[in-house]
Amino acid sequence: MIKSNEDLESCFRRLDRTYEVLEDGTFLVRGGAHQPPIAVRLAPPVVVLQTNIGTAPRGDAAVEAALFRRLLELNATSLLHAAYGLAGDRISLGAALEADTLDPNELEAALSDMAMALNDHVPALRGMLTGGAAAGSASKPGMTD
Repeated sequence: MIKSNEDLESCFRRLDRTYEVLEDGTFLVRGGAHQPPIAVRLAPPVVVLQTNIGTAPRGDAAVEAALFRRLLELNATSLLHAAYGLAGDRISLGAALEADTLDPNELEAALSDMAMALNDHVPALRGMLTGGAAAGSASKPGMTD
């Protein structure tokens, strides 16, 4: 049960997760090497987890359609706790967990789900962009180098 940032911080310590706390109370949880941090924030009644994947392609309808189709397929087949989304031009990966019933095991499962996606999905998603009109987008900062 997560009622405060102190409860959330206790979970991270219990899970032996490396993190830093920003002034606004957002936790940046470190994942694997070469992965962006996962932002975690208590926003009652949920704990929100989110990380930036990169900029969505523009200008080539076929590339856009193929990428967005693949993101939807991954949401349906590979992710249990998280989902890909689009906010403006940014592709993100996020999850929302009910704070009142959240335990360390569920938090770890969501963090692991997102880490797996960053490790396994993002390189393949970049590959979809290589050679297309949006190939430059794949190498921009924020595309999880």
